[in-house]
Amino acid sequence: MKICSLASGSKGNCLYLETSDTRVLIDVGLSLRETLLRMEGCGIDPAGIHAVLVSHEHIDHIRSAGSFSRKFKVPVLASHLVRRKADKYLSKTQVIEFESGCAFAFRGSRIDPFPITHDACDPVGFVIDTDEGRCGSATDLGTVTRLVTEKLRGCRCLNLESNHDPDMLMNGPYPWELKQRIKSRHGHLSNEESLELLFDLAHDGLEALVMAHLSEVNNHPDHVLRTTSSFLRDQNICAPFVVIGDQFQASAVIQI
Repeated sequence: MKICSLASGSKGNCLYLETSDTRVLIDVGLSLRETLLRMEGCGIDPAGIHAVLVSHEHIDHIRSAGSFSRKFKVPVLASHLVRRKADKYLSKTQVIEFESGCAFAFRGSRIDPFPITHDACDPVGFVIDTDEGRCGSATDLGTVTRLVTEKLRGCRCLNLESNHDPDMLMNGPYPWELKQRIKSRHGHLSNEESLELLFDLAHDGLEALVMAHLSEVNNHPDHVLRTTSSFLRDQNICAPFVVIGDQFQASAVIQI
């Protein structure tokens, strides 16, 4: 299994996941040109992608999903509501619709799109079960529900939101309305909320962890890396390979 954060943040998100028989992108929120440049830099062949999974319709997640699909003749997997809302980006694109909360088979994998809370029409996280184990992704969620926790248990690799430091957010330059949106149940997880979720999910079989969707203004990657690594040590968890998702460059390709 391989995982790579090609981009993570408010300007664009894209996660690469590879198993023995399936290679997918979760969201394509960069321009197509930048997506292909980053894939090339990581040694990832775009022609080998089997599908693009779309978590929700916000532009930083869907900007080039349709153009990537049309160029490489692969399907976009999205919910019916997201397909309708994002018709501008997905027109003339092969779309395979799924229903939030209903798992489905795709090639050799079982993909489970589970509902999360965010200010989008039908936002989901993903759990992908393969012969090589389970991979989970949950970003752009304002609160951790019991369902989120249960769905993400037992993963070998996790892509997990750690958006903001509450003090930096409240003392920062954002207008009050935006601060309230980010802090709301339909906004984004703080660093503390992300670690609380990780407390329930961390286990010795967790081998790769991507801390994702960090705010450029209200967070700092060094802080997230330090607190996450310290937390895992304190829990006596055999430390996974921890990567901080970056807005401006791809991470290393993690092979587990």
